[in-house]
Amino acid sequence: MSDAHSAAASAPDLANAASAASSTSAARATRAYDAILLDVDGTLVDDSGHIHPRTLAALREAHARGAIVMVATGRSESGVAPVIEELGIDNPVLVYNGSGLWEPKTDKLLEERVLSNRTIARTLELCERAGYAPVVMKHGLKAAPPPATPALEKALSRLTALEFRAFAQLPREYLIRITLFSDRHTDSAEFEREVAAAIDAPIYLTHFPLSHLVDHRASALQVVDVHAPSRGKGEGVRMLRERYGIPRERVVAVGDATNDVPMFEAAGLGVAMQCSMPEAHAAAARVIGDCNSGAIGELVEELFLG
Repeated sequence: MSDAHSAAASAPDLANAASAASSTSAARATRAYDAILLDVDGTLVDDSGHIHPRTLAALREAHARGAIVMVATGRSESGVAPVIEELGIDNPVLVYNGSGLWEPKTDKLLEERVLSNRTIARTLELCERAGYAPVVMKHGLKAAPPPATPALEKALSRLTALEFRAFAQLPREYLIRITLFSDRHTDSAEFEREVAAAIDAPIYLTHFPLSHLVDHRASALQVVDVHAPSRGKGEGVRMLRERYGIPRERVVAVGDATNDVPMFEAAGLGVAMQCSMPEAHAAAARVIGDCNSGAIGELVEELFLG
């Protein structure tokens, strides 16, 4: 084929590419933001564990128009996988409250922050001394001692890919997170302060009453998650800047709990769900409906779809 023929044949392709680029630029010019960070429980999914149809349609359309849709969750890879499958958008997912960046297509962690051996040892010593129940987590594995009470048995029943092992046989290296359950506290913040004092090392902690989760409304257990030092879900804003060149001012963060506050503070717009924990309400610039409605879909239509 001659150069003339080659140029002629490629002209339609170049025209299509130019048209697509023009459409993308136009979409960016008309929408208020370029990326959205979404918590899962109590936010993206409803009480049945699924995404509202209006929200699903709006997020897929925003994705098709070039906006970045990123899930930011405290769940593990296996825990969030069904949600990502339903969402149908395979962008990297922030897991373990910002301690990992998981790529669904390859099932690999693109980023990973592991706990130091000193932190692991002190955390497990605290559990053994005070009687707190630990769940240790690393990529592809969760392990815990067999539950000692019916309340703990129910709490652990919803964890995916969980193995029961004797306390002495729990993995103690390369852990991403240790989750502690207490039936001695009535306030998760108080429990967190005790854990922080006992570990006395650089860490990032999150806390919540287990009753905040829809499957455990009657539970009296309090939960603290121990992670390596990080900015929590605020890491999602950094990742959007580094991977996609999106400045913080163009990021919307949506959540409902204390672990969502760092991404509210880091993003251009923090949005709390109606049934959020008080700390999330206080940190957000805007409050929308609850997770059982199409409130997120309506928000996305407004801010991303014009």
